[in-house]
Amino acid sequence: MNNEIISWSALCRTRMHLSILQRRMRQTMKNIKLASRETKQHSIVEVGDLKIGQDFLFIAGPCSVESEEQMLETGKAVKEAGANMLRGGAFKPRTSPYAFQGLGLKGLKILEKTGKAIGLPVVTEVLDTRDVSWVCEYADVLQIGARNMQNFSLLKEVGKTQKPIILKRGMYSTLEEWLNCAEYILHEGNPQVILCERGIRTFETYTRNTLDLSAVPALKELTHLPVIIDPTHGTGRVSLIPPMSLAAVVAGADGLAVEVHNHPEIALSDKDQALRPEQFIALAADVLDLKAYMDRKTTS
Repeated sequence: MNNEIISWSALCRTRMHLSILQRRMRQTMKNIKLASRETKQHSIVEVGDLKIGQDFLFIAGPCSVESEEQMLETGKAVKEAGANMLRGGAFKPRTSPYAFQGLGLKGLKILEKTGKAIGLPVVTEVLDTRDVSWVCEYADVLQIGARNMQNFSLLKEVGKTQKPIILKRGMYSTLEEWLNCAEYILHEGNPQVILCERGIRTFETYTRNTLDLSAVPALKELTHLPVIIDPTHGTGRVSLIPPMSLAAVVAGADGLAVEVHNHPEIALSDKDQALRPEQFIALAADVLDLKAYMDRKTTS
């Protein structure tokens, strides 16, 4: 009898907890219409033959485009390791106005040339509404960085393009705020949005940011959009990129974005958090093995 009472009490508490969670979820999603799972269960974003949300997205490349030689050497290495998209910044939003700001148009041309040479689509960040149209001429995928997540004019402008958009989470932003920003892009008619968790600012100083892996399963409950992880900016430490990458796969991420540089010691930006090609090769092997294992486990 006592066991029955305890079981009934536990069941009531569980139901009450689920009811509270459901109310919170409805409250969170009240202004989010197009990005909500209530409108669609699962989205796939296509970039060439790559189906993001179905195929595992592996973005790799340097923080900044610096030279043709640097891009080609790094690009060949990451493709051989298993990357299916090349990244590189032509415009860099830096904390200091005296830091390297990127090569601009020259960098875009180098990035495009490298992508064509190695046979990978390319992704780069766009910072300004005035640059969107011509960045679209050189890049296959546009990225909205953390600092511009709530740049609503920019969100509207990229929403008018037909390019896939990677929307990074702002370093102080809630999931609701992030999804509302995705809603801006979707509302303008562009359904090709990929969310990227890249770490949030907390009181911790050992890491550059705090990578919020709980965002992955949480977003899977809230939205149909693909979710990828950036463990490079999420940790700021080369030693932490491999374990957090593997954790991201287990959490259910649809892909990873990792910084790789052929000579990180002389990189013009983010030298302390860029993997060497040989480190990326080892990481990619572990990630792809784990992903294959998890896929087998899911289908068995």
